[in-house]
Amino acid sequence: MTATSHSVPGPARLDVRVPAEVRALLDPHRPAAVVHTAYVQHGPGAWEVTADGSRVVAEAARAVGARLVHLSTDVVFDGRAGRPYTEADPVSPLSDYGRAKAEAERLVAEADPGAVMVRTSLIFGGPGRPPSRHEQVATDPDATFFTDELRCPVQVDDLAAALLELCRSDTAGPLHVAGADGVSRWEFAGLVARRPVRGAPAPPGRPLDCRLDSTRARTLLATPLRGVRTVLATR
Repeated sequence: MTATSHSVPGPARLDVRVPAEVRALLDPHRPAAVVHTAYVQHGPGAWEVTADGSRVVAEAARAVGARLVHLSTDVVFDGRAGRPYTEADPVSPLSDYGRAKAEAERLVAEADPGAVMVRTSLIFGGPGRPPSRHEQVATDPDATFFTDELRCPVQVDDLAAALLELCRSDTAGPLHVAGADGVSRWEFAGLVARRPVRGAPAPPGRPLDCRLDSTRARTLLATPLRGVRTVLATR
């Protein structure tokens, strides 16, 4: 198993925007599977890394016969449906990040039709794990959290185990892999902080109810996708 990174030190430094670098890594190893997680959420290079880089990785993975597990996001949806989204729902992103991720899905599907595109939600560590950025923000007593922005947070080990399972499967296309509980960012922060936190409605233009229906994933995977209430209740 080889891990790669770009912005932080790691076993192998890789720029997914550069086809020659990706091929130079994959061609000698010819891995059975590639799990692609690289993205830049904001700022310079965000589109090139998130969208174009995904195409580069998909093309290189298919060329060496590797199974591709591509990580996507719940914000490819606008959150206006008023119910959890299924894999059959059309994408409708509102943010630049959501648009880049939606385009990445399109490019991956075009370059490697056998790839699985895992849409997930807020990733958190929970007990015994380093806190995620979302958990760190929750400890800020001056922060305000949106009461009407709903997500399905997923524990990092649950997600990692699900991705490894998918490396050994032939599931293709979009697949929703998120936690069992749909909670607001306000409730999530309160569960993490274990105290009351400030809440307010989200400002206009943000995706709101982006809960994912992970029913299909639960029928395909042995890995339990626990809800955040269950995980954090074990502390």
